[in-house]
Amino acid sequence: MDTRITADKPATAPASNKTGAHVFAAALRRHGVEVIFGQSIPSALFLAAPEFGIRQIGYRTENAGTAMADAYARISHKVPVVTAQNGPAATLLVPGLAEALKASVPIVAIVQDVHRKQTDKNAFQELDHLELFRGCAKWIRRVSEVERIDDYVDMAFTAAASGRPGPAVLIAPIDLFNDIPAPGAGERFASLGHYPLDRVGADPAKVREAAALLASAKAPLVIAGGGVHLSDAAAELAALQEEASLPIATTAMGKGAVDENHPLSLGPVGYFMGTGGRTRHLRPMVEEADVILLIGNRTNQNGTDSWSLYPKNARYIHLDVDGQEIGRNYEALRLVGDAKLTLAALTEALRGENLSVRKAARPAIEKQIAAGLDAWKQDVARAIPMDASPIRPERLMRDLDTVLTPETIVVADASYSSIWVANYLTSRKPGMRFVTPRGLAGLGWGLPFALGAKCARPDAPVFALVGDGGFAHVWSELETARRKGLNVVVAVLNNQILGYQKHAEKILFNDYSDVCDFAAVDHAAIARACGCAGERIEKPEDFLPALKRALAANTTTVLDIVTEQRAHPPVTMFEGNARLNY
Repeated sequence: MDTRITADKPATAPASNKTGAHVFAAALRRHGVEVIFGQSIPSALFLAAPEFGIRQIGYRTENAGTAMADAYARISHKVPVVTAQNGPAATLLVPGLAEALKASVPIVAIVQDVHRKQTDKNAFQELDHLELFRGCAKWIRRVSEVERIDDYVDMAFTAAASGRPGPAVLIAPIDLFNDIPAPGAGERFASLGHYPLDRVGADPAKVREAAALLASAKAPLVIAGGGVHLSDAAAELAALQEEASLPIATTAMGKGAVDENHPLSLGPVGYFMGTGGRTRHLRPMVEEADVILLIGNRTNQNGTDSWSLYPKNARYIHLDVDGQEIGRNYEALRLVGDAKLTLAALTEALRGENLSVRKAARPAIEKQIAAGLDAWKQDVARAIPMDASPIRPERLMRDLDTVLTPETIVVADASYSSIWVANYLTSRKPGMRFVTPRGLAGLGWGLPFALGAKCARPDAPVFALVGDGGFAHVWSELETARRKGLNVVVAVLNNQILGYQKHAEKILFNDYSDVCDFAAVDHAAIARACGCAGERIEKPEDFLPALKRALAANTTTVLDIVTEQRAHPPVTMFEGNARLNY
């Protein structure tokens, strides 16, 4: 029997051979799943999956596999699937699912459990998985009957992709995959594996009220968060920017939501607006704004510089799909709904307002933004020795920025890497993707983010910036990259320290703990040992040629770059602190 996937009919296994594994695979394919991030378990599912046109991306560690799924979701707007065995493997899903929960990224995790007849008998690696995932998933269920697999898979995808997206966990006993379903179940056609699954616009009356506030404001500002990307609303945000002459800043997760070459684009704002920060000289535009429109913005600690950046006396308009985020830290006019639909409605409402004040103010706003960005460039030129060795990360970012295209996907690890990317690279179009783990900001996401992004968009160049501390978490996934032909460029900032930790401890205690200093590691040699390409770079002038070679290569390349350990991004708490001059 031909089981190939067609556009109008999902594949099915022959009735005589149909098991729970086939039911699972058919349900996943019906929801648009083309890859599953999983190691070897559930084995029955992986053995059945190719019959339905689903391929396996076999990670080396579950935490990295979940990060791959996360980035795949962010780039593709499809709901990915990651799998794990019960017990210790399942526990390693927790960090990635927690990041996805905080960052509002949909993932369906399928966890194989012990045999149903062995439940609560201390079977091998038995664990209370329902309790395990309670704090890191928005939906958790255990399916116990083969005839209910379709029901629960549909529920999992619906939970992951609807409302505020997030992870859903489906726990399935091992024997369920070999069960034979009873005949007579009707064929299903619903496809729920994309997000946002249901777009709902905000209250039209509230939209009109927001339009009136923005039109009459003396100093309005938009601060766009990661929700713009999740909603795929960059085009609608660009239309709003142009129609109402509104200046737009972004959070770190919102970077790329606007074209940063647009004269009304400030750049990212938050806790990194110290000396050398892209928007350092534009801080008054935030602090003196009288009406602020927040879009998909959690108003979290880092994005608000510990809640000191946003003005206390401003009027706030907050657009978010999650009504509980609105008013969490700033009382606001509530626009509860999908960003794409609501921004389109807001732009239309603004066309009915008198925008003469906004249009008259535009030249002065553009001049203020241009002057602030020019002052930033002068600061960097004066303060940063671009030709120094060990190499300054600012030099690397400057050179990287010269070869970026609007289609390049840039990912970063947490900590300093995310801040270097936010401040020193330029978004070249609305919707350009800069993928950073800012939900919980754990280390080790950079390389697996790059692999997941490459799975989602194979034709796009993918560049990952990581520190040596974070990269050490996931060296093993270089073998995954080679085995699966996921060719990415990884730049390792090799300063032999845990940078953020060491510098923060220096500021707080004028001392630092033992773990902050590392022994020397040749990451290029590690890459070559895994069958990838690796180059060690010790002179600043060698980086750009090596980067161009790596981008042109048909393999994953690790650029191991010896960098200055005292270099730190423009974190405001570090500003002018002499303890960092060690």
